[in-house]
Amino acid sequence: MHRVLSRAAKLSVRQAHSFALNAPKTRTTTLPNGLTVASEAHPAAQTSTVGVWIDAGSRAENEANNGTAHFLEHLSFKGTANRSQKKLELEIEQIGGHLNAYTSRENTVFYAKSLKKDVPKVVDILSDILQRSKLEPQAIENERSVIIRESEEVDKIYEEVLFDHLHSVAFQGQSLGRTILGPKENIETITQSDLQKYIGANYKADRMVLVGTGAVEHEELVELAKKHFGNLPASDVKVLPGTGSINPKEVTKFVGSEVRVRDDTIPTAHVAIAVEGVSWSSPDYYPALVAQAVIGSWDRVSSTANTQGSKLAQIVSRNNLASSFMSFSTSYHDTGLWGIYLVSDDEHTLDDLVHFTLKQWNRLSVDVSDAEVERAKSQLKASLLLSLDGTTASAEDIGRQLITTGIRQSPEEVEKVIDAVTTKDVKAFADKYLWDQDVAIAGLGKIQFLRDYMRIRNDMTMLRW
Repeated sequence: MHRVLSRAAKLSVRQAHSFALNAPKTRTTTLPNGLTVASEAHPAAQTSTVGVWIDAGSRAENEANNGTAHFLEHLSFKGTANRSQKKLELEIEQIGGHLNAYTSRENTVFYAKSLKKDVPKVVDILSDILQRSKLEPQAIENERSVIIRESEEVDKIYEEVLFDHLHSVAFQGQSLGRTILGPKENIETITQSDLQKYIGANYKADRMVLVGTGAVEHEELVELAKKHFGNLPASDVKVLPGTGSINPKEVTKFVGSEVRVRDDTIPTAHVAIAVEGVSWSSPDYYPALVAQAVIGSWDRVSSTANTQGSKLAQIVSRNNLASSFMSFSTSYHDTGLWGIYLVSDDEHTLDDLVHFTLKQWNRLSVDVSDAEVERAKSQLKASLLLSLDGTTASAEDIGRQLITTGIRQSPEEVEKVIDAVTTKDVKAFADKYLWDQDVAIAGLGKIQFLRDYMRIRNDMTMLRW
């Protein structure tokens, strides 16, 4: 039976629709060296977010230098040819700004929040960090222990560990299968030369997008880009958006396989199951997201745990099969992972939990209802569009889209594309990507009762309704 959307959910959908219709327009300009400048001005905003998105992440590394991109992220704040670490920190503090960075498998991002009047200073600092970091040997040595401690802290976050394991088996021996932080032995041996080579090979103008949102003016941002990034060289060979991190000789291949790390000292069982998903530019990108939303997510401690409309959520809640689950659709330039992350504090329920999960997956291709798809589309629109609230979120969306696909879909366009997804599209997605497909499995914790791989693989065909 279809559960109608709650009043709060309907309000969120209306808010998302209103946001999409009233969202400011994104303006873009490409400099002669290939660097893209993008802005989204918010007339009423008093603050801005300005950042640089680089088409280079851990995928641009090899086995020997894996961890370099993340290492650079740390060192970028340790001083440049123009600013010592202390001076850099003082300048940011004096303007009341916030400077941050992160590394993913395909991108590296540096961004800062500031007042409108300080946008020129922010662009100056970002260009200095990206083009003139000193990478002093002593700073490198000091940062090794910091990154190793960070790695040890990440090892305590079960979700992070599990998804690293999932990537390692789904993309065995390939760049996507390696971790972002890199192995400890690499962190201990990465040299100044390794870091400089990575910058020289990857920090190219045509693989960067300078984004400004909030209290920004496009013409000013373009002039600042010309001044501070105009002499940055482009790639020797033309690079298509989203391909910068990928070795041209590498053909990404999804591998049906598993990894199990049984550890009874962990009080819960953590399991991730995934099929090969879709790329950023795939025509199945939005059907994949809607299918993910049909399966949904659920958490026992949530105040709405007993009122969520997903059929799997109802089954799990009614039979107390899990502590939580989260469906996901993760995209990369040429592939993706579509699956589910399950957490249970009762290892004895794992068999039933996996059984009912796969049964719901297979049901997607034959009898998912129009009502389920409409509910999923409404929730997806609210989630995607309302997540753009704030200058940093908007900058992130613009930067990610432009660096991965070269095109920015406006919130209104996103809403229209989601609205156009039909029940037939969801069934077609499930039939193509889920039915009788190989799976990658990662298990961690109390997983002794997790059914064996071949049973799970067979269930991809045996449980069809």
